[in-house]
Amino acid sequence: MGVSEPAFPQALVEFVARFNAGAFWESHEVLEGPWRERRSPFYHGLILCASACVHAQRGNRHGVRAQLAKAERRLRGFRPAYLGIDVDGLLAAAAAVGDAVESGRPVAFPHLELRPVHRRGDEPEAAPLEPPQAGA
Repeated sequence: MGVSEPAFPQALVEFVARFNAGAFWESHEVLEGPWRERRSPFYHGLILCASACVHAQRGNRHGVRAQLAKAERRLRGFRPAYLGIDVDGLLAAAAAVGDAVESGRPVAFPHLELRPVHRRGDEPEAAPLEPPQAGA
């Protein structure tokens, strides 16, 4: 990443590292606080993808399908890419997870990369949080 390019939010970096390591529950936990602070539908969609992967690890077909449907609804407005993530690629890979679980095939879990080319530059998740107002 070049000097002029903004850094990715630390929670997102940690989410991606844990997600790629197959620690889907832990990756979900990393984004829980930032999601609640910002009410980010993007973070919520990532959390739901991680949750679907937890269900896939457990072989829970219904859980996978339910979480993937919610994730797709949250993430579709961020296509094709957002905050460094190829959203189209993630959704396609997540759908393949659902199909594999449904058919009993081995699951190939998605791999995420944070790439500057996938930044829009206006993502509120990348902006610093405003300090609380006195008396608020």
